[in-house]
Amino acid sequence: MAFWVALSEIIRNIGLVAAASVGIYLAWKRVVASNKQADAQLRQAELSRRNRVTELFNRAVGQLKDEKLEIRLGAILTLGQVCTDFRDLSGPVIQLLTTYLQQENVDYGEIDAPADIGEIIRIIALMSQHPSEWTHESPRKN
Repeated sequence: MAFWVALSEIIRNIGLVAAASVGIYLAWKRVVASNKQADAQLRQAELSRRNRVTELFNRAVGQLKDEKLEIRLGAILTLGQVCTDFRDLSGPVIQLLTTYLQQENVDYGEIDAPADIGEIIRIIALMSQHPSEWTHESPRKN
């Protein structure tokens, strides 16, 4: 009788190990699936972020040549905010604003430059303090 009790305990223990192994395998599969889903969500969030910044950028570029100072200034402030919020995407903004200043090549003499030109100069000066953060060659975070 002792033999049958010992054998039944061995069989029970083997069954428990098998059930635990299946449980561990299923938990591992679930973790792998969750990680894949999280990675996909991160990629989607990055795409949404870039699309939003592209939309802001395009809208602001279209407003730079507007006749009204308020609209131009709003566009410049939007581009400045893009530089501040999205440092890795600010290189094209700085290039755009620099080109805009070069095309506006006006000598104001003793008078102050208009508010929009002054704001562009302020943004470029601010971003020039940390140039490695807005170059195209900035390292990507993994």
